[in-house]
Amino acid sequence: MFFRILRDFVGVLVFILNGNAHYQQREKLPQNESYILIAPHRSWIDPIYLALGAKPKDFAFMAKKELFKNPIFGWIIRKANAFPVDRLNPGPSAIKTPVKILKEGKLSLVMFPTGTRHSAELKGGAPTIAKLSGVPMVPAVYQGPLTFKDLLKRKKIVVRFGDPIYVDRKTRLTKESLAVIEKDVQAAFDQLDREIDPNYRYEYK
Repeated sequence: MFFRILRDFVGVLVFILNGNAHYQQREKLPQNESYILIAPHRSWIDPIYLALGAKPKDFAFMAKKELFKNPIFGWIIRKANAFPVDRLNPGPSAIKTPVKILKEGKLSLVMFPTGTRHSAELKGGAPTIAKLSGVPMVPAVYQGPLTFKDLLKRKKIVVRFGDPIYVDRKTRLTKESLAVIEKDVQAAFDQLDREIDPNYRYEYK
């Protein structure tokens, strides 16, 4: 309930600030099952628009443990279904917690396979979680303002969703098989970017 209230409040706020968001291929989103919504992490803004674009689905989020140090902000993001992850030393809970959430079937999960805005390298966490939980990964990309200043300029925002990617539960996740899955994921991101704007290039600011 808190997640929905917060999402609706933030949705109204960003509409006032920008009001130029467009969501494409929402029909690709599974309606009757949980899933992992995966996207390149390009801005602090993109988690907001991914969650808004996938309404009415409720989501859980991985968040770096440092964000939970502030008691007030930590309480807010916990109530909004975020859970802490140690990026430098991820323990078993980094896999077990999201798998449990997805198996319960009430929430889906937003993940950024690159981990941070500074990296373009895909990590193997999402395929592992998808296999163990039995849910698909749904690729998405965000193209739009990367800073609050650009958001206020009402620059166009596009979020485009792609076809679900399934990981067979019988698949043995070796270095080689993960590389194949990660190649498919990157290809999906690249294709979605081209479909929005063939000339798009992400540059971290």
